[in-house]
Amino acid sequence: MSDHRRHRRLGIAAGAALLTLAVAGCSGLGRTAVGPVTYETEKDAVVSVMSPPVKGCHRLGATGAKKVENGTLVDLVLYRTPDCRGGDTTYLATRLFDEIVPGTEPWRSYSVVH
Repeated sequence: MSDHRRHRRLGIAAGAALLTLAVAGCSGLGRTAVGPVTYETEKDAVVSVMSPPVKGCHRLGATGAKKVENGTLVDLVLYRTPDCRGGDTTYLATRLFDEIVPGTEPWRSYSVVH
């Protein structure tokens, strides 16, 4: 292997390691998730919350949400209760969405996985 390739691979590996540390360090500060959480209410209103706090429980409006899209860089957990409690949850990875089955309870809150 040539020295040029070896240095390039080492540079890429070092850059990836630094990026991982930077992201982990920022999420540990308890600041905000980067990007929007967008949800659709039972009355078809679309609400978007930009960069919600990483810590805590976040309510999804007064009537809850029938569809939630995670546009942030971190994963979410959706709850059917307004206080992020209970066992009926859904894990919503970054850049994905979840829609309830008609006739089921709406999502009422979410927390950020950090």
